[in-house]
Amino acid sequence: MEYLNTSSEEGFILVGFSDWPHLEPVFFAFISIFYSLTLFGNTVIIILSQLDLRLHTPMYYFLSHLSFLDLCYTASTVPQLLANLSGLDRTISFGRCVAQLCIVLSLGGTECVLLVAMAIDRYAAVCRPLHYTTIMHPALCRALVVFSWVGGLVNSLIQTSLVMAMPLCGHQLNHFFCELPVLLKMACEDTGGTEANLFVARVIILVCPLLLILGSYAHIARAVLNIKSMAGRRKAFGTCASHLIVVSLFYGSAISTYLQPVHRYSEKEGKFLALFYTIVTPMLNPLIYTLRNKDVKGALWKVLGRSTDSA
Repeated sequence: MEYLNTSSEEGFILVGFSDWPHLEPVFFAFISIFYSLTLFGNTVIIILSQLDLRLHTPMYYFLSHLSFLDLCYTASTVPQLLANLSGLDRTISFGRCVAQLCIVLSLGGTECVLLVAMAIDRYAAVCRPLHYTTIMHPALCRALVVFSWVGGLVNSLIQTSLVMAMPLCGHQLNHFFCELPVLLKMACEDTGGTEANLFVARVIILVCPLLLILGSYAHIARAVLNIKSMAGRRKAFGTCASHLIVVSLFYGSAISTYLQPVHRYSEKEGKFLALFYTIVTPMLNPLIYTLRNKDVKGALWKVLGRSTDSA
């Protein structure tokens, strides 16, 4: 049996969707469109957050970082997937695989913590409106963002080092990028101890932030129910609806992928689920926030109006 460890210079062949060659051109077309929409939508959010003074608030500060995360996340996987689907290159070196795994886990972990920061912002807006500006001070917002990035990176380094310390058998990786559960299934030895350590790391970065978000929304729900007018309730709920949808999409796919035992992980289903959280969700996030948000739409029309006037 062939072993591949961290000292090996050999890489992997990414199987991707080669089991369905007749579908690869269809996947290529749709993924190209989705990727273009992701780049456009998230870039627009970042630019508007910088240009419009009405969007210089904690909520849009966090949202611009979420958009930047989505841009980085898709850039770390989608170009390689498009090359794979076109048949140009189905290989990845061991070093690139390690880097990709670390980047993907880091960005995913950062988003976990960043969504907590956004939940704290919504809690302060709904439950402590009179003290909102005091609570969500710019210094606290910056600290929360820095903690998100650092926390995601540290957790990623721990998980990546644990996985890549194991000897791996074979060179065919049945996925379109270096995904953690797939690499675990390639291990040549018993992964029980490593899986236990990885599970602790995943609970810290996935479950703990989710519990904090749910706790924040429990307080928000109680505050909303205490509002007597139906219009006031709708307004309070409207400020949180977009964030709740994003949390549901992100954590639904993340928990399905990373918190199940390795022996129950289906590589075929995992590839299609990965399409959802690497391509579809980053594309939907800007739409979710803009379609329900008058401030963002107003800022967009304002910028477009300036462009028309200058032309």
